[in-house]
Amino acid sequence: MRGWNFTVSIDPRTSVPIFTQIAHAIAGDIRRGRLRPGDVMPGTRTLARTLGVHRNTVIAAYAELSAEGWITTESGRGTFVSTTLPDPRPRRFAAPAGPVHDTADAFDLGPAVEVEFCGPDRDHLYNLTGWPDSRLVPTKALARAWRRAIERRASHVLSYGDNAGHPRLCAALANMLSATRGLAIDQSRVLVTRGTQGAIATIAHALVRPGDVVAVENPGYRRAWQMMSLVGARLVPVPVDGDGLSIDHLAELARAHRIRAVFVTPHHQFPTTVTLSPARRLRLLELARQHRFVVIEDDFDHEFHYEGRPILPLASADTTGSVIYVGSLSKTLAPGLRLGYVAAAPNVISHLTRYRTLLDTQGDHVLEAAVAELFEDGEVQRHVRRMQRVYHARRDAMAALLRAELGDAVSVTVPAGGTAFWVRVADTVDVDCWCRACADQQVVVESGDRFSFDGQPLPYIRIGYATYGEAELAEAVRRLAAALAVARSPVPAPMAALA
Repeated sequence: MRGWNFTVSIDPRTSVPIFTQIAHAIAGDIRRGRLRPGDVMPGTRTLARTLGVHRNTVIAAYAELSAEGWITTESGRGTFVSTTLPDPRPRRFAAPAGPVHDTADAFDLGPAVEVEFCGPDRDHLYNLTGWPDSRLVPTKALARAWRRAIERRASHVLSYGDNAGHPRLCAALANMLSATRGLAIDQSRVLVTRGTQGAIATIAHALVRPGDVVAVENPGYRRAWQMMSLVGARLVPVPVDGDGLSIDHLAELARAHRIRAVFVTPHHQFPTTVTLSPARRLRLLELARQHRFVVIEDDFDHEFHYEGRPILPLASADTTGSVIYVGSLSKTLAPGLRLGYVAAAPNVISHLTRYRTLLDTQGDHVLEAAVAELFEDGEVQRHVRRMQRVYHARRDAMAALLRAELGDAVSVTVPAGGTAFWVRVADTVDVDCWCRACADQQVVVESGDRFSFDGQPLPYIRIGYATYGEAELAEAVRRLAAALAVARSPVPAPMAALA
């Protein structure tokens, strides 16, 4: 309450004295938890001024509360809610305040949604789920840019602005996408969102209607599935193999049903890390043209490709406007910044922007202006090059550690890019048991069933490597090895193959 004008409701039209109403209200607030033991009460002058009553009225109310034991006064310090409250049964100044509900049992909730939150993991020493290393973000440069944005352009960045995103950031992103993704775009074809999830949510609301068929990769990105389901989409899984999304299966689906959208991660498929083959890319674009469905391309970690020539996104070869390209600065900079973007045809961006305006009006223009400055100064570009070297080295170190420490319990295929391994687990290892044992060792890894569409077990675990330095990775893998003994089964168990 400190620093705020504390107020209670009084009614001068009733026959109940004002000081009694004040005492009654404050005692009720203590009973229902608005005021907690030890809280500082406002001074009598302050409360009298706030309520528009004489100070003596408040003094009389405080005297009654003190006599009841609800408040105490310490000379030279002030008045406080008593740390030892009186009998909670209703008294003269503590009539029942009505039930306080911690759950919304006064009305029916909508369908339950199971969501794994991405908050700070304080329960484990090592979180190997593929997060970037936020310790390496150029925070000093970002802080300076943020301070300049708010000091020099306060009237612009602190007011309502462009719903598609700060124009400078839209322009910087368009420049980046033209240079590194082969997209022929300008800022009119860019929408800034609150991360990838904000982009997917906006697309889902703007394009998908209840009953629409949306094809998704299996295994794949569950949060995208959930977002599409929330707007009523009928999700249909399409298997993924060593060459990415099975276009033969997708073609069969398109012949049987009218597909509204296909959600795909072709660069480093999530979670398997495989790259959609060139032949399948061409067939996917042709199917989209032929059947008039939209391809939602989530290129979540484009910057981190370490082997061979750069691979351009589907959107770079799209000549019909069938692809909506989604990207993020979460891995480039940090997930806490919540900066993502959509690139598409101008009419699509205009349509999406209208929906985005209804969902959250606009983004954080102070932050967007600051990040735009980092692009303009080349700071982001230099940071990406540094991270490419760092993550490349960590990937190679992690591959060697997994092979040396885990032996024949796993089959390690080194991904061409990204921030995590998709590791096949031997038949003799109980995957779920191993993941639980890893948690006991203070290490978090993800089992394959977290990514399968129907929750069926897959003989894989996803192990990230970008978050930690090489010495930390060595300790994390040592703990994985210690947990492995618990999970080994004496008899080979049946193992579902990756579709």
